[in-house]
Amino acid sequence: MKRNHQSLLYRKLIRILLLIMMFANLDGWTQNEMKEKMIIAHRGASGYLPEHTLESKALAYGMGADYIEQDLVLSKDDIPVVIHDIHLEEVTNVKEVFPERKREDGRFYVIDFAFEELLRLKVKERINRKTGEVVYPGRFPAGASSFSLHSLQQEIELIQGLNKSTGKEIGIYPEIKNPGFHLEEGKDISKIVLGILKKYGYSDLNDACILQCFDRWELRRIRVELGSRLFLTQLLEDRSELDDIEAYAAYANAIGPHYGMLIGGMNLKGDLTFNDAVKRAHALGMKVHPYTYRKDSYSGFDSFEELLRVSFEQLDVDGVFTDFPDLVRNYLNR
Repeated sequence: MKRNHQSLLYRKLIRILLLIMMFANLDGWTQNEMKEKMIIAHRGASGYLPEHTLESKALAYGMGADYIEQDLVLSKDDIPVVIHDIHLEEVTNVKEVFPERKREDGRFYVIDFAFEELLRLKVKERINRKTGEVVYPGRFPAGASSFSLHSLQQEIELIQGLNKSTGKEIGIYPEIKNPGFHLEEGKDISKIVLGILKKYGYSDLNDACILQCFDRWELRRIRVELGSRLFLTQLLEDRSELDDIEAYAAYANAIGPHYGMLIGGMNLKGDLTFNDAVKRAHALGMKVHPYTYRKDSYSGFDSFEELLRVSFEQLDVDGVFTDFPDLVRNYLNR
């Protein structure tokens, strides 16, 4: 009886140990999977503060973003300015400060202003240029408080400073905007940006910097002609561009389509269908970082959380550009 009792006890201990090991492994697997899912703060925490302001970037950092995005346009004196467009009137008060500086098309161009002049402008919530209405009325009040433009160097120093003071390693995700326009204006924005990135320690595939661009010829040039070894993302804006994923793999490490481009439609049962773009990219060793995830704009889905669930669990994307990094962090933590 004693031997039987010991044997029973032994078997119970083995089962307990196996259960502990099983749950430990499952927990580890889940954590590893979640670490691979990247949160990219789209123009900072732009769902809460005006886009591409240092305040928005600091908030995104505190909300748990893995990477923070910087859209880049050159000033007249070749300073990369963090702003989404080559124009100024949709996010600043340039019309009031420099009314005489518009071009014949009625637009105000970043490239026509020296950096010191740009610092005189106030940044506000984005407006629709044609209607004058705020694009996202439920966000930060337009014109409230005081925000300004800044350079790529200033933002890098903020993020690297926070990395030092917090012990974290949050990355940057700069985008070369309208390279063709800059070349027409006599400026090589890619070469200038790569020089600044190298100065701040970003030059290799494993550095905490991902460089992105919609212009496939420019991104290829960055890799081949300019010899960049950074992690590169080919941004896509048309569904037909998904046909060329294999071609992008020759120079890029990831693709960045709109999330709607990955959804085929609905079957007869009313269930969503997906194309094979993510699987094809993964088979080539590429990552997929779709844009833009907003809690106040998720057309085709019942909720923002449903969009996240479909993207991470069914499409299996590797990261998302989002205006609300805290909500995506909360989702992944759950």
